Amino acid sequence: MYLYTRATDQYASTVAFSVRSEDAGTAIEIFGGVTNLGGSNSSSSDTDILYEYIQSQELVSEIDARLDLRRIWSRPVDDPVFAFHAPGTIEDLLDHWGRMVRIHYDSGTGLMEIRALAFSPDEATAIARAIFDESSRMINQLSDIAREDTIRYAREELETAVERLRAARQELTRFRNRNQIVDPAVDLQSQAGLLGSLQEQLATTLIDLDLVRETARAGDPRIAQYERRVAVIEERIAAERRKMGFGEGTDRGEVLATLVGEFEGLVVDREFAEQTYTAALASYDSALAEARRQSRYLAAHVLPTTAEKSEYPQRELLLGLVALFLFLGWSVLVLIYYAIRDRR
Repeated sequence: MYLYTRATDQYASTVAFSVRSEDAGTAIEIFGGVTNLGGSNSSSSDTDILYEYIQSQELVSEIDARLDLRRIWSRPVDDPVFAFHAPGTIEDLLDHWGRMVRIHYDSGTGLMEIRALAFSPDEATAIARAIFDESSRMINQLSDIAREDTIRYAREELETAVERLRAARQELTRFRNRNQIVDPAVDLQSQAGLLGSLQEQLATTLIDLDLVRETARAGDPRIAQYERRVAVIEERIAAERRKMGFGEGTDRGEVLATLVGEFEGLVVDREFAEQTYTAALASYDSALAEARRQSRYLAAHVLPTTAEKSEYPQRELLLGLVALFLFLGWSVLVLIYYAIRDRR
């Protein structure tokens, strides 16, 4: 009698959706050789989070503040079983939410279907739409947090790369100012050319000296002149070799070989800093491009429906279940009774 005379008709609204994750590549990724140019896939971990969120007190509080669930579900005053007993606490409302909002989640496909019940079709549709809106907001919030973390990490790497590049360039500038040399390699090449020219002149002078010794008399002033020229050239060659870092008496603080080695080390540091800066800048640009688009979103394949007839409570099913459990209970009691009687 209660099911057919007191129980109020309930209308159902169904909404079904899944969490999608966009994989479209950015221009930076395409330029860098990444060939994954598009597509989307489901995110099971986000769907698991969403599944728990839909059953949470936070969502119930948000929708109650938006739609006044206490008023919607407590409207049938003569239905003590299916109606909510207002005002009630948030815990009572959460418990009633579990009865009026039914969730089916397929973890394999990531699809989620929600059926919201109310005592009018429009209110059921409003509850389903509110669930979808709040779920979409939560997924967007997760995307915002992920994007903010990505941008922050990329920005920190970029700042570190900028500082490293600035330090490398300043160290190279201090080296040039200290030694008054722009590029020691160029000076070393010029020095090597000068040394080669001196050696060529020395060879020519030695040949001339030998020729004069063979043709001139002893004491010829040309011999002394050539010998003096040879000594001067050899002394100059020795001095130039010491500048380059060869021979005895080399001053290691001034030789070009040492300066070239130090300069090459600074150049390597600068080039590495430049490459690091380029990679960090590309990563930062990619993170910004990623932040401009919504990487996760809620895709509804069934929008909130509006019922034309009531499907709940399922009176025949409930009546059958009650009859079945009463029969099972009666059977158990009968078995217990006869078991006790037989033992006597």
